[in-house]
Amino acid sequence: MDSILRLLRRINWHTLAAPILVIMILAMLIIPLPTFLLDIFFTFNISLGLIILLVSLYMTKPLEFSAFPTALLLTTLLRLSLNVAAARIILLHGQNGTGAAGVVIESFGQFVVGGDYAVGIIVFAILVIINFVVITKGAGRIAEVSARFTLDAMPGKQMAIDADLNAGLIDQQEAQRRRQEIAQEADFFGAMDGASKFVRGDAIAAILILFINLIGGLIIGVWQHGLSLSTAAHDYTLLSIGDALVAQIPALVISIAAGIVVSTVNTGTDLGSQLLGELLRNDEALIVVAIIFALLGLIPGMPHIPFLGAALVLGGYAWWRRRQRPKEVESPPPSASEPEEVNWDSVEPVDPLGLELGYRLIPLVDKGSGGELLARIRGVRKKYAQDFGFLVPAVHVRDNLELRPTLYRITIRGVEVASGEVLPDLLLAIDPGNVLGPLEGTPTRDPSFGLPAVWIDAQSRDKAVALGYTVVDPATVIATHLHQVLQQRAAELLGREEVEGLLSHLAVRSPKLVEDVIPKLLSVDRFKKILQNLLRESVPIRDLRTIVETLAEHAAESQDVDALTAAVRQALGPYIVQNLFAGQNELPVAVLDATLEQLLHDSLRNSSEHGQSEQIEPGLAQKVLEKAGTLMQQMEANGMQPVLLAMGPLRGFLARFLARSAPRLRVLSYGEIPDNKRIRVVGTLGA
Repeated sequence: MDSILRLLRRINWHTLAAPILVIMILAMLIIPLPTFLLDIFFTFNISLGLIILLVSLYMTKPLEFSAFPTALLLTTLLRLSLNVAAARIILLHGQNGTGAAGVVIESFGQFVVGGDYAVGIIVFAILVIINFVVITKGAGRIAEVSARFTLDAMPGKQMAIDADLNAGLIDQQEAQRRRQEIAQEADFFGAMDGASKFVRGDAIAAILILFINLIGGLIIGVWQHGLSLSTAAHDYTLLSIGDALVAQIPALVISIAAGIVVSTVNTGTDLGSQLLGELLRNDEALIVVAIIFALLGLIPGMPHIPFLGAALVLGGYAWWRRRQRPKEVESPPPSASEPEEVNWDSVEPVDPLGLELGYRLIPLVDKGSGGELLARIRGVRKKYAQDFGFLVPAVHVRDNLELRPTLYRITIRGVEVASGEVLPDLLLAIDPGNVLGPLEGTPTRDPSFGLPAVWIDAQSRDKAVALGYTVVDPATVIATHLHQVLQQRAAELLGREEVEGLLSHLAVRSPKLVEDVIPKLLSVDRFKKILQNLLRESVPIRDLRTIVETLAEHAAESQDVDALTAAVRQALGPYIVQNLFAGQNELPVAVLDATLEQLLHDSLRNSSEHGQSEQIEPGLAQKVLEKAGTLMQQMEANGMQPVLLAMGPLRGFLARFLARSAPRLRVLSYGEIPDNKRIRVVGTLGA
């Protein structure tokens, strides 16, 4: 006995609750139940419905009752199994009177509808109409719309979480919790959309079961048990109505709970607090309603006591609220020395693109002093828009006293990405590599490309030019550096606002094309990622029509961003090659060694099969990086554009892998080379 008790204590009854309930439901479908058990199960069904309703009233957000879709299914099955068990008893023992199916069914048949089966049928029909036509239909529609909107909003929420994580506002654990909550929310509303169909089916089944019990009872009572038609109609109808009502009332309760769950707005408070707090918080509205009720109560022929009583209650409550509210004390106007009150205007947004200058560089932006930096920046933005196909955000130029007087820095969303130093009263003479002699001045390096340079005065300009130096003024140095940063960081500068501007511009010329692709075939966020992939490898997106047309052909087959990017690159192949080899029919390129190509292909395939990210063996990776850097330098030394040809499946990986060791080495696939171009192999990576 003690061992049995210890075994019972070890059992986790919480985990057995659902299996026990399901087994009980299945048993009721097969095994005949005595009437006292049927009464217990009907009482349990009603109490379960009330518990679900109250839980839904006190929850503050839908995910607090994430088990509701499953509970909806189980309670529906429980009601149907009780209907089957009750129908079995009614048809077997209905000749014994209205108490043959238990006390609960008899009570609902006698007390609720007064023992009149005609009234019972009407009441049952009204309950079914309320449940089926009003509550269930509305709750199902809300669940469907909520599921659709939740799924559509998931990418934006995920990006917001990533942005907070990257900005350091949350840690990895909090980001994981938020992602899990978003996934649970999508699963919940999707399940609610499907679970609402169970409730509608239950309402239809209740109608059919009622008529089956009525017709079957009449036939069995008259033909088998010899009852008169009136007695059989009275007894079997009351039994059937009692069974229908005792099942339909919990169904109505749970349908109301379903409607509350899917229509609850996440405000952090329960439904009662929301309703009372929002309905009764406006004293003026209560006073107006009280006046209207008072006028209606004074009209001859109207019910005076209800209207005047309601007016008195509402008016008294509004008066009491005003008396409880603390009197407002006029505060003296703030003195000139007091700081202004903090509001949202005090929060300055982060500049998408900024240029900060030391105080000695401020004359460069002063038109009155002949500063040309602002005009150069406008020229840079215009040239960039013409070359790359989209307009970068305006450059916010400001002084920064924390910087050294001659220092400047370029920021993207408040983060420094580049900096340099210029001497505002001198010129920069850059050595392109073939100068005829040295210059006197302050040696330095060009901040844009790292070339050797010298700061000289204006009188030495002609001498520097004669020696082969490239001479530029400080404003041009900063503008050139900015242009280089824009080229390198193009993908970071293309945000959702810029993408929507591109689509709006294209829609003016090709409205049907944009309408058919975005967002029907491809979301704006995926489209943005594809454009960012192109810009990350310095591929202009000027030919936006070709890009969208290519996506229209391939987006229906695949939603993979890398695969769609590869398809777009192949369509833009002639344009990419033209930018790299302007006016050349023979393209000097490097290729992968066959052995290395096979190794890389096998490594990537193994990573894919094991569900891992793209990776190769560390020793091999180090050798490939060293060889790639050497190959890039050799091709540049020979006056060639460093380009590496690779098979399509390897191109994207190699481009990302070699970006740091060989940043100027462009990786193309064979499919991107036009048919009218010839390839001349000038080097091999991995030989």
